[in-house]
Amino acid sequence: MKRSLLVPYYEHPADRPEGWAALVAAAPALHGVVLNPANGAGEAADPAFAEVADRLRAAGVRILGYADTDYGRRPHADVVADLLRHRDWYGADGAFLDQVATAPEALPHYRRLAVAARAAGAATLVLNHGARPDERYAELAELLVTFEGPWDTYRTLGPEAAPHHCHLVYAAPPGFRPATEVHCAVPGAGAHPWGTLPHGLPETAR
Repeated sequence: MKRSLLVPYYEHPADRPEGWAALVAAAPALHGVVLNPANGAGEAADPAFAEVADRLRAAGVRILGYADTDYGRRPHADVVADLLRHRDWYGADGAFLDQVATAPEALPHYRRLAVAARAAGAATLVLNHGARPDERYAELAELLVTFEGPWDTYRTLGPEAAPHHCHLVYAAPPGFRPATEVHCAVPGAGAHPWGTLPHGLPETAR
């Protein structure tokens, strides 16, 4: 089974234990899971997230610590602090940088962040631009999220797919699979689509 699902699952383990159990059971299909306790690592370690991170890691799943970059406006030190907390509290071995700029002018800022992420132990780095960025960003990370949005927009745009691209699609119909090898398509919509499990999980995990 190919590890193709990159899952941003933004639910607390105490509220949705069955959802996290399903992800652990689906480990062979997962490229990684984005851990996002509090729009980042939060101000203190959360035992419930630490426990589920241990279970995912034991199942062989990459754990990507979430950090918002606010399109280059969030201070470098604050982003790095998030990444270090993810490493120290949850054993994250990767990083998922959100709201990443697309323009070439921001490349020096993100180059510094990429170096800091590697120093913080991120063997896998994902940059979530949500749209097609300047291709030089591909030098910084294993994956670039070049589309994040609803299925209606996705099917209209038909965004380009490359081996280092990842597409995150919400409000997607059952059975829909984005064009990129690494991807995630969820049924959720509205303000909190990433609180639903992706299409494509093995039936035994549901």
